[in-house]
Amino acid sequence: MKTLDHIDYRILDLLQVDAKYTIKEIAAELGMTATPVYERIRRMEEEGYIKRYVALVNKDKLDFHVVVFCSVSLKEHSRQVLKSFEQQIRTFPEIVECYHIAGTFDYLLKVIVRNMAEYQEFMVNHLASMEELGQVQSSFVMSEIKHSTGLRLDGNGNGNAA
Repeated sequence: MKTLDHIDYRILDLLQVDAKYTIKEIAAELGMTATPVYERIRRMEEEGYIKRYVALVNKDKLDFHVVVFCSVSLKEHSRQVLKSFEQQIRTFPEIVECYHIAGTFDYLLKVIVRNMAEYQEFMVNHLASMEELGQVQSSFVMSEIKHSTGLRLDGNGNGNAA
């Protein structure tokens, strides 16, 4: 795997701002021709630096108004229980992020639903029905202060992407 240089990082910066930039637009921004930019992007895709391209949708326009962070503790921590819990979590579309964490709780879940009734239904019929589940603490988002999807890059891995 080739290491990234400052041009690669700049390309990643631009794609994180808008993945719909064309190769030609990126090349113009960098003062390059399209072919080497295309080759760099293709290489970063093949090497896994670029995982995929997505559209970020406006959850409020789509009537998803409730965001909940659920701190979860399991009853036991065997490899089998952890794997079973993680497999089940992947099946719930309401859970948009899941992290195995260290500290008081075992997992942190980000749940997005339309309303409190939908959250209650999710809790009662899905999450609470999992036999591995020990304790759940729900924290409801009052307002979103910052939400970013881009990593901060500058060619040294610690710069200033938008």
